[in-house]
Amino acid sequence: MAFKVLGLNHKTAPVSLREKVAFSEERLVAALRTLRQESGVAEVVILSTCNRTELYWAGSASGEELSQWLARHHGNNLDLAASLYVHQESRAVEHAFSVASGLDSMVIGEAQILGQLKEAYRVAHQAGSTGPSLNKLFQAAFSAAKRVRSETRIGANAVSIASATVSLARRVYSDLGARTALMVGAGEMNALVARHFTTAGVKRMVIANRTLTRALELASEVRAHAVGLEDLGKELVQADIVISCTASPEPLITKSAAEAAIRARRRRPIFMVDLAVPRDIEPAVADLEDVYLFSIDDLQQLVDENLQQREVAAGGARLVIEEEVARFLTESRAHDAGPAIRALRQQADAIRLQTVEQARRLLAAGKSTDEVIEYLANTLTNRLLHGPTQALRQAAEQADLSVAEAVSRLLVEERDRH
Repeated sequence: MAFKVLGLNHKTAPVSLREKVAFSEERLVAALRTLRQESGVAEVVILSTCNRTELYWAGSASGEELSQWLARHHGNNLDLAASLYVHQESRAVEHAFSVASGLDSMVIGEAQILGQLKEAYRVAHQAGSTGPSLNKLFQAAFSAAKRVRSETRIGANAVSIASATVSLARRVYSDLGARTALMVGAGEMNALVARHFTTAGVKRMVIANRTLTRALELASEVRAHAVGLEDLGKELVQADIVISCTASPEPLITKSAAEAAIRARRRRPIFMVDLAVPRDIEPAVADLEDVYLFSIDDLQQLVDENLQQREVAAGGARLVIEEEVARFLTESRAHDAGPAIRALRQQADAIRLQTVEQARRLLAAGKSTDEVIEYLANTLTNRLLHGPTQALRQAAEQADLSVAEAVSRLLVEERDRH
């Protein structure tokens, strides 16, 4: 059965258009069931994220038909033609494998898309909108993504400010599970960094913010302790890691405050990252022997270097994808030929049984062994070749050379084997 993909993503459409064709979790199952009722859609999976909306289907329906369904379903009178892409057969398989592996993402190698694709498949499978074709496709895509992750370094380097912050912290402290992190500020950036540190297993986290209410909100989300900025000096003494990102016009952590904290810590080092502009941590703090201070520019440089390394790794990942696509298509074509092969063998077996029975009757009628063997050989040859010969004649009359070429190739291969 034919595989096809229709969609738009961050490369082909602005967010203002992507948000209009997105599917919410609540509407996804209903959309799958509605789409299954369309003519030519035997199986379907819908992937909808902030960066892409894609329909994966098996069946005879065309990309134009599903494009019309997509616009009709959302009821926005949308002109999608310039933003949509349609892939079929091998290109559709390659696209699915590339998406699963993070090669088609805004940030190359990001791992989140694989989880999103698995969730989209799970929802479709539970809704009964998948079948043998898409089941095989998505399982193969997940397997290809796993191989890309294990054989290349496409996801090995931090490529966001938040993940790069955690990566740098690990260079200073190998075991984050024994460390205390102090987040100065409770805005969006620090919230993201705090979530990363929570995932990394930081032992204790403190959120210090000018507005205690906001600090308490973030603290409840990441299981941290909340304090006001008036407690910053006390918490600085306890902190192994300090991440600061506020809108303060003046530095919140001065060199003298950092010196006092280091003395109280008996020279135990502090890893600091200043993500604020203007800066929250006085630049002179970097001069202290037991403080490792990084600015947002330092982090961006690391991110840029890591992105370049991912680009290099993407070359190897694409080779893996090529191999996996070739393997999948070979196995699928062999599987698709199965029914025809079984039918051919059943027909040949029926001819054999019929001819053998006639040969037995000839022997019973007194015909010589040589006569019966000659009859058996001629009859089997004529009956087995009748169908293929007729097909060759018909193809020649219609100027279809593919059948003759296939037979010629088969005869050459058979001759070479013998």
